[in-house]
Amino acid sequence: MKQFAVIGLGRFGSSLAKTLYSMGHQVLAVDISHENTQRMMDDVTHCVQADTTDEEVLKSLGLRNFDAVVVSIGQDMQASILTTVLLKEMGVSFVIAKANSALHGKVLERVGADKVVYPERDMGERLAHSLISTNILDYIDISPEYSVMEIAVGERLADKTLGELNLRAKYGVSVMVIKNNDKIQVAPGAGDWVREGDVLVVIGKPAALQKIAL
Repeated sequence: MKQFAVIGLGRFGSSLAKTLYSMGHQVLAVDISHENTQRMMDDVTHCVQADTTDEEVLKSLGLRNFDAVVVSIGQDMQASILTTVLLKEMGVSFVIAKANSALHGKVLERVGADKVVYPERDMGERLAHSLISTNILDYIDISPEYSVMEIAVGERLADKTLGELNLRAKYGVSVMVIKNNDKIQVAPGAGDWVREGDVLVVIGKPAALQKIAL
């Protein structure tokens, strides 16, 4: 069981806090709004109304030993940045901060956020990819150049070995996992078969991934 704190209980923060709690972790949820904290009382371990831009208030929450603190403050960019700064100055080891724009994200990185996430942008990208091809089950950017995608195997790829498909040579795409119902095959080889209904977890450049998913 890990300890997490989520500061900012808008749609993203609330969903994150509830999910972490449902997975069996201890979750401290924090928001400046009394209404937001009351709404979350039964969905997390502890819920506190607090202004996290106040250094003494933030210190009183005892966050230094938490596994991660997520700053998901919504539209108040100044509060988001100041809270992130104070958390790092307090010695919190891993701070994840939600950004609403590229500029916001750059500032959060500069002031010490260990990871910056863009929920709205990322969800938009995932939706766009899923609209392009019904075979795409999930899509995650792992760097500016490479992404990971889950693809449901259709007729075009089915009943061939990975060697016959030759995806690396043709597209520069590598298959990391083949999933068949409950069976998961990690680092499959050229002689492994791909059947219709399997799920491939592949890594490559976005343009190449789109080509094999269509």
